[in-house]
Amino acid sequence: MKNPEIAKIFYHLALFEEMKDEFFKARAYDKAARMIESYGREIKDVYEGGGLEALQEIEGIGKAISEKIEEILQTGHLRLYEERKKEFPIDLDGLTSLEGVGPKTIKTLYQKLNVSTIEDLEKVIAEGKLKKLSGFGEKKEQQIRKSIEFFKQGRGRFLLGDMLPSLRNIESRLKRHLVVQNAMLCGSARRMKETIGDADFLVASDRPDEVMSFFTTLPEVTHVYSKGTTKSNVRLSLGIDADLRIVGKENFGAAMQYFTGNKDHNVALRTMAIVRGWKLNEYGLYEGERQIAGKSEEEIYKILGLDYIPPEMRENNGEIDLAANKRLPKLIEYNSLKGDLQVQTNYTDGLNSIEEMVDAAKKIGLEYIAITDHTKSLGVARGLDEEGIADQGKDIDKINKKFEGFRILKGAEVNIFKDGTLDIADKTLKELDVVGASIHSAFDLPKEEQTRRVLEAIENPNVDVLFHPTGRLINQRAPYEIDIERVIQKCRDTETVLEINAYPNRLDLKDEYIRKAVQIGAKLCIDSDAHSTLHFQYLEYGIGQARRGWATAENVVNTLHVDRFLTSLKH
Repeated sequence: MKNPEIAKIFYHLALFEEMKDEFFKARAYDKAARMIESYGREIKDVYEGGGLEALQEIEGIGKAISEKIEEILQTGHLRLYEERKKEFPIDLDGLTSLEGVGPKTIKTLYQKLNVSTIEDLEKVIAEGKLKKLSGFGEKKEQQIRKSIEFFKQGRGRFLLGDMLPSLRNIESRLKRHLVVQNAMLCGSARRMKETIGDADFLVASDRPDEVMSFFTTLPEVTHVYSKGTTKSNVRLSLGIDADLRIVGKENFGAAMQYFTGNKDHNVALRTMAIVRGWKLNEYGLYEGERQIAGKSEEEIYKILGLDYIPPEMRENNGEIDLAANKRLPKLIEYNSLKGDLQVQTNYTDGLNSIEEMVDAAKKIGLEYIAITDHTKSLGVARGLDEEGIADQGKDIDKINKKFEGFRILKGAEVNIFKDGTLDIADKTLKELDVVGASIHSAFDLPKEEQTRRVLEAIENPNVDVLFHPTGRLINQRAPYEIDIERVIQKCRDTETVLEINAYPNRLDLKDEYIRKAVQIGAKLCIDSDAHSTLHFQYLEYGIGQARRGWATAENVVNTLHVDRFLTSLKH
């Protein structure tokens, strides 16, 4: 079993134990699940190399958990897990994907109304049974109804961050195949869209039969829908469908362009070709029967009179006009960040210590991080009060002395109350290097009230950054109702930084809002929202999102070295 499969068992166990009011066990299973999911090696390899003792060296894995992992690895099953599933035969993945539906709600729905699936829940709502249930009522029913509608809208779409590592692994194996001249993962994944519906692989080869046989027999392939000479379609164990197209190396650039840009972008390019008396398709740009471009994307754009358009911009949102007039922005480059401004540690709900987070940040080339653990009103994360923040600051001072050429900044992720005030006193906030403010409750306030709440927080002179500004969880929770244009404008006016949160299920801000911020000169930052040492890898997704919003390095404050970054803040 791979780490995600093992982690899923422990995530489910945590939910089952919480349903049984076994909160200590639930926390232990949840911590183990998060550690396994984000661990840098396959747990199977750790066990095979050192048995139970090696497993117990992993933080969060004690004797009881390690024995359960051993049982899973040896048998493919866990007896306790099977017992809990019999006790609660429930679609946990489906029901917990609904905003506002947690373990206690699921337990009540199952015991009182025999609800096991989202479909069951829809049925009891339609029959009017849910609002009559004690503790629910009309408002709760409306909230759950909206959650179901939102869930359905995202069905069939997969988070980029969940899919991309495995898809790139397949791309890498295709590139290394002896008869493959070139290979590329194209489509919405190459455009770094926040969700993708399927995967599009492209290969250049003059021996397509061998490549097709290799692709359709990959270990990840669970079903072959079709297998042809130049095109195959399969289902991967990830749950996503994947296509492979094979072309000659003289057509590879044209095919890359064709299978990367969205439909509207490609139609616009084909129209440009037609106006010139040419034809553009996945095999090349043609004048009559003569191919005049096709080996590279660059030559396709050049002959059409355009500067090369980065994949993330190919959405027909005005990028073609900019390319025609040589006014394309120089997008922020990957690996250009110097710091990360939202990092959680085991002081609150993070998995790792400050030192461990620093070591991981240094390995990916960062020069500084801000420790922004949660604050006191977020009890579920064991948030810090003023005294706890001060104590952590003293520890940061000590740890900073251990690291040469790296700076740990003192920070906090403070909660915004309904009236726009913060849960930490201004006196404490003034002493911090970086203060981020965010909403973690009352997501359903009316638009005007929610907007006033956020504007009030932004106006606080101690708030440097507005974290995950719209509060969305992709495919799970809609953004809260807010006048985002007023928020962006207020951030610019107060020099408050808008965060692009790189965590895969957030990617908040959306690309269209990033463009608005860039247009009016509001400051941006890109943060991982790391709760583990492995989460720094998410910064790539945040940069991709920034590029989709046409942001340059000059728009993003944490591309600056630490001293210049600190002077760029408003306090």
